[in-house]
Amino acid sequence: MRLRYPDASMTAPSFDDIYMDLAVNLASKSHCVKIKVGAVLARDTRIISLGYNGPPAGTHNCDEVWPEHGCSRDRKGGCSLAIHAEENAILYAAKNNAQVDGATLYVTLSPCLACARIIYSMGIKKVIYLRSYAEYKQIDIDEGVEFLKTFGVDVQKYEPITSIVQP
Repeated sequence: MRLRYPDASMTAPSFDDIYMDLAVNLASKSHCVKIKVGAVLARDTRIISLGYNGPPAGTHNCDEVWPEHGCSRDRKGGCSLAIHAEENAILYAAKNNAQVDGATLYVTLSPCLACARIIYSMGIKKVIYLRSYAEYKQIDIDEGVEFLKTFGVDVQKYEPITSIVQP
């Protein structure tokens, strides 16, 4: 990925583009060997918090300890160590007394049902996602997306308007 430097001929990117580009870049920081996910929490054009999926600080980095297969699975088949990107962003905001009520969450993978419950409970009003969790998990419905929509959270699949990233 190569960033283009702005010049007079470029259209200014939207904040949606900027924050989703940032979420994509944050995903590359993940130590997960299964999937890399990034998240940005913003309100009123200002970033509140950032996150990416991985183990809690101070525990094992999956790509270093288990590079071939990742961490062990829990009884439901999920990662035994992973904290999801959106959880990390919300937890970091809470730890630093940042208010997330009314915020927008930009995330590279739509929220799972457990994360959707947290998003709703924290008062996040909008979620913009890049890829579908259901497609990634090969299940028929994005339960997290449906939960959020049912309870009035504005959920949108990201559609780029402009891009500051060149392939």
